[in-house]
Amino acid sequence: MSSDTIATVLGPLFGDAEVGAYLSDRAWLQAMLEVETSLAEVEGELGVIPRQAVAAIQTAAQADRFDLAALAAAAARDGNLAIPLVRQLTHAVEAIDRDAARYVHWGATSQDVIDTGLVLQLQSAVPPIIRYLDRAAAAAAAHARRYVDTPMPGRTWLQQSTPITFGVKAAGWLDAVSRQRNALADALEQARVLQFGGASGTLASLGEHGAAVTERLASRLGLRTPAMPWHAYRDRLAYFACALGVTCGTLGKIGRDVSLLAQTEVGEAAEGRSGGSSAMPHKKNPVGASVAVAAAVRAPGLVATMLAAMPQEHERGLGGWQAEWATLPELVLLTAGSSRAIATVVESLEIDKGRMRANLDSTDGLIMSETVAMALAPYVGRNEAHEIVELAARRAGNGGCTFIDALAADPVVTRYLTRQDLERHLSPEPHVAAARALVERVVGKDT
Repeated sequence: MSSDTIATVLGPLFGDAEVGAYLSDRAWLQAMLEVETSLAEVEGELGVIPRQAVAAIQTAAQADRFDLAALAAAAARDGNLAIPLVRQLTHAVEAIDRDAARYVHWGATSQDVIDTGLVLQLQSAVPPIIRYLDRAAAAAAAHARRYVDTPMPGRTWLQQSTPITFGVKAAGWLDAVSRQRNALADALEQARVLQFGGASGTLASLGEHGAAVTERLASRLGLRTPAMPWHAYRDRLAYFACALGVTCGTLGKIGRDVSLLAQTEVGEAAEGRSGGSSAMPHKKNPVGASVAVAAAVRAPGLVATMLAAMPQEHERGLGGWQAEWATLPELVLLTAGSSRAIATVVESLEIDKGRMRANLDSTDGLIMSETVAMALAPYVGRNEAHEIVELAARRAGNGGCTFIDALAADPVVTRYLTRQDLERHLSPEPHVAAARALVERVVGKDT
């Protein structure tokens, strides 16, 4: 499958060179030729075609022998790339051995070659993505260990809430990336299935040899043998596309976190390899985060296309199958670019512990209002405790006094809580301890 839709000047930013190579036009062509070669080899072993025909097919089936531009032009007329490919392959074999040319593509159909070629490409293209996710997970784990006790404001609805630690934030990244790493690996394994069914999926043209050819061909290509051909059943590829989409979304969440932490007014983290500005020399833009967020914005539309393509007609689809050809490779390449970007971002992330603490202290204790309300609740009830602390927070927020002074001025509060109690409840340490326990569950007790 071709990645040319984004393998342009934007390719180095949003894609990945290694994965892009596995999805290039040349790689697509060679994958289909590998299917044709393996098919001939298996059929020669089983006596389905003459053994002497195999060598000529092997010799001719090299991508460098083919004219991609001519194939593309012919595909526009024929409706897919396999038809002109088989035609050119047959001519190339004929130039070597006229009799052998009769046995090219024996018993197969175009979709067998295209689908299986795609699966071979995915089998090569996804492992680098897994490696990027492993790098991101390892870097997140290192941050979780290092900053396990580093307090910072938690934020809900983009407002400060109760304290967390940067360690627990990094542990959340680790937990999510690890899940998606495993989900993507599982989705790839489910998709690693041979497509071989012939014209209508019965392999009738191979007679009694159909099952044996299928099993040997799958083994030769390193794929699993399906119970039956899946020409019009696209669930495996759709599931794979969903796994890619969720991976992009997960990485986009991390990118969003980093970009918000890097805001000038927040300043709690920054990309170690950030970009600059064409106008403002001081800028350090979170470029890696932007790549992941952009991929998360684009991926849902591509996943939706793969899902929309699932209801295919009868034994071979029209339109839905064709819609997959450019969509899935683009989604793979987007995921590769996002995972590479986030791996680099998390590995190089610079943390400002002092800024985290300053932002935590900026509300003069208001961030701890829930803790005080929970301490008061056993004595006066939850609702009344909430109202009492809310009124004290408003008085402090209006600038008339500090939060602890507003609390200490309320006789209901002081009836049950001393100033020393209030100081203890306004400390972030209980939240740090709670966060530490979560980090230990995700990363391990060697933190």
